[in-house]
This record gives sequence, structure tokens and C-alpha cells, in this order.
Amino acid sequence: MGNEELILKLKEVFPEMDCVQGNDWPELSFGSDRLIDVITYLKQTPELAFDYLFCETCVDWKTHFNMVYHLDSTRYRHNVVLKVKTDREKPEIASLAHVYRTAEQHEREIFDLFGIVFLGHPNLKRIMLTEEWVGYPLRKDYEDPINIIKL
Repeated sequence: MGNEELILKLKEVFPEMDCVQGNDWPELSFGSDRLIDVITYLKQTPELAFDYLFCETCVDWKTHFNMVYHLDSTRYRHNVVLKVKTDREKPEIASLAHVYRTAEQHEREIFDLFGIVFLGHPNLKRIMLTEEWVGYPLRKDYEDPINIIKL
């Protein structure tokens, strides 16, 4: 399935979704309340078969966070990028650890460095920094007075 055909199919099923052709792959943007519905559809629809979450990360835009997910179909060799806006004041989003095993470690890293809380995650705790660490070093509002880092 080509990118254009994939975008048309997804717009048909999720008309509220913003689907555009990115640099390489289709990019889908939607609200966090639709994340599990979209992920379930992408993974379980036989002609799509997005069975591999190969990257999950976060982008800090100062006013909000964007969760970014890269999915691959190992059967059909097509890819898609999902972008989901989350609230800065209460950064919470559903965990995908029960859908993709790779999400478990990605989400722990994002929690550790950005402070995003993944609802339903089986083991959400810091993975690189100590439990005593204050703040989230990849946020743009993070300040480190010892090393004089201010973003």
C-alpha cells in the first residue's frame, strides 16, 4: 500500500484526524483521547498490520508536549508517524506497553527525562536518573544551577 492510499484509508476511518504526507512517511495528528483506538486499528487491521513500534519519543513545544510514535509493518514494509498533543500542566497519556512490548522501555525513558505519565504502564519509574533526581532534564523549562544549564 502506497502512502497516498494509506492516507485515504485512514481519513476514511478517522475523518477528524489530520493526515499529511511527511518527508518520508504519512503523519497522523489527533487528540490523546483517540490514541488507543487508532493504535488498535493500525495494528489489528489485516491490510495495515502495523505490528512494530520502533520509536516513541516526546517533543517539548513550551506550551504543550507532542508524543511521537513511529510504526512499521514488517509484513508490508510501510511506515507511519503518529503525533499526539498532550497537556503541559498535567502531562498524561495512555501507555502502549500492553499493545507493543517495545513501548515499555521507551515510555520509562520519556517519563524519566520529560515527566510524561503513562497511564496503565506496568512499571513506570526512572530508568536512567536516580529516584532522588529533581525535575526532568529534557524539558525546556529545566534548570540545573550546578551545571548552569538553562534551556
